[in-house]
Amino acid sequence: MKKILIGLLIGIVVFIAIAVLVLKGNPKHEIVRDAYIYGYPLVTMDMVRKQETNVSVPDEAHAPMGQMIKMRSYPAVDNRAAAAPNSETLYTMVWYDLSKEPWVFTIPDMDDRFYIMPMLSGYNEVFHVAGTRATGQQTQTYVLTGPEWSGNLPDSLVHVKSPTALVWILGRVYCTGTDEDYIKLHALQDQFQAVPLSRYGQSYTPPAGIVDSKVDMKTGVRDLVNQMPLEEYFTYMAELLKTNPPKPEDAKIVARMEEIGIVPGQDFDRTKLPEIGKKVDPKIALIEMLVVMKEKDPVNGWLYWTDNAGQYGTDYKQRALVTMLGPGLNFPEDAVYPFSQKDADGKKYDGSKNNYTIHFEEGNLPPVNGFWSITMYDKDFFFSPNSINRYNLSQRDTLLVNLDGSVDMYFQSESPGKDKEANWLPAPEGEFILMMRLYWPTEKAPSILDGSWLPPPVDRIVK
Repeated sequence: MKKILIGLLIGIVVFIAIAVLVLKGNPKHEIVRDAYIYGYPLVTMDMVRKQETNVSVPDEAHAPMGQMIKMRSYPAVDNRAAAAPNSETLYTMVWYDLSKEPWVFTIPDMDDRFYIMPMLSGYNEVFHVAGTRATGQQTQTYVLTGPEWSGNLPDSLVHVKSPTALVWILGRVYCTGTDEDYIKLHALQDQFQAVPLSRYGQSYTPPAGIVDSKVDMKTGVRDLVNQMPLEEYFTYMAELLKTNPPKPEDAKIVARMEEIGIVPGQDFDRTKLPEIGKKVDPKIALIEMLVVMKEKDPVNGWLYWTDNAGQYGTDYKQRALVTMLGPGLNFPEDAVYPFSQKDADGKKYDGSKNNYTIHFEEGNLPPVNGFWSITMYDKDFFFSPNSINRYNLSQRDTLLVNLDGSVDMYFQSESPGKDKEANWLPAPEGEFILMMRLYWPTEKAPSILDGSWLPPPVDRIVK
């Protein structure tokens, strides 16, 4: 997993040893570490918000607060703004600040097009989801209110109360990627609406956004957060806690954080952070997150969550880990994302040395009500350029089927031969990662949700 964090986890074994020595017998260190992990999603989510909303007018990847971000095409191969991009859906999203007033969000009639609109809190947890599975295809209008809001609302609106003032609606709408479908989807995206409640039912022109020149728009969010000095991190976190309160079940860790100067609703009191606490390296907390992954047993070489996903209760390490990998994990009923870094023998994928295959028995392709895909990433969860500009295989592809009805797919740097190229996913010359996406997985067997369907292992063939 250390390969995921660019330049951050080099020497992971050394840091683990340091963590054991430093934390042993030092309760203050443990509080600092746990507070860091607790606040990691909140700080990360707001950093994403800053980058995505720091414009005066919308473009394909940004929009001011309260205005729709409508991505018009799949992410370019060299787009490294967000890890694990996909080439099946077009992101359609909006950021809200509910601390001042409620906002109204309208989804148009989606006809027969698959979509999902999860509403995420400042802690990267789904508190409501609209979508093909959950709410259907008809026009829907929601009013979102913040944790401190009270008042009367129009009866025609569906009320959704957010646990935090910061809200990210991270919508995904299915697209085939053809020019014709782009045109249809762009017209549909333009029908989504975001309006402050005070202007609902009236003519509304969004104001221009205010650009903050101090916001780093080039460095990846993960790097910005992970490199932040500890006291700066806690100062930022405390400011966010003023409008994004902890959940009731967080009472235990909230009480512990008070010992080091972090009190929800107040500025960070640096005088309460002892000198011994200031010496805690944030990398120790990051490693603690990665331990969650190391402790989870892969299924045929694939790691994924079908429980405790989208909402995490008091499992702060898993919540932080998911945020570090990429904010926005859905409920498993809406999407499951198995990913694999190792083949059937437990060896890391390496396109410079080996070829790989995955075999699906007849009728055993990923069982979904929505759609499935398998995407190829480099070692850092980004697209890797290839000669045929193909970055995934999915059910929309016309795959070659063997005489017995089974399907074989090929993951390798060079063509497996013209007769097999329809099932070829080009690999980089080096380490890579595979990710499946199962949108709206079936609930009845076979299903990944109950374990009656398992992703097959990936077999290695030495070149």
